Amino acid sequence: MSNCNLILRNVVEDDLPVFFKHQQNLEANYLAAFTSKDPSDWDSFILHWNKILTNKDIIKQTIIVENNVVGHVLCFEQFGESEVSYWIGNEYWGKGIATKALQEFLKHVTNRPLYARAAKDNIGSLKVLQRCGFTITGEDIGFSNARNKDVQEFILTLN
Repeated sequence: MSNCNLILRNVVEDDLPVFFKHQQNLEANYLAAFTSKDPSDWDSFILHWNKILTNKDIIKQTIIVENNVVGHVLCFEQFGESEVSYWIGNEYWGKGIATKALQEFLKHVTNRPLYARAAKDNIGSLKVLQRCGFTITGEDIGFSNARNKDVQEFILTLN
């Protein structure tokens, strides 16, 4: 599917139920590590996304493949730096979609340096980021709601 018809468009409210469904996957939560306290809490999810949708400083794109919402990619400020994150529905993993989506996103988000974070054991996400030119430049530890413990993460940079 790496040759798939992938487009990015602005996130719209109709995308949110799909994003919420993606968030329900236990394996995805474990790998992402730094997730909401209760992924099944719709009200908290909507509150969080309403903040994202109304913040003009956050660049937010929905990933569409063959007319299906498959995930999202964001650029936002965290710790005073521009950072990217993304989430792909687990049924689309391993098909090159995350890499292609992030590559497209990075054509439009041109501020550098750009940062990303991934749990050290999230090999898939680390590969996506490295394929897109990010390099590991640091480490951190943060509390993971999904794992209910501190988790080591890599900080990656795209210059």
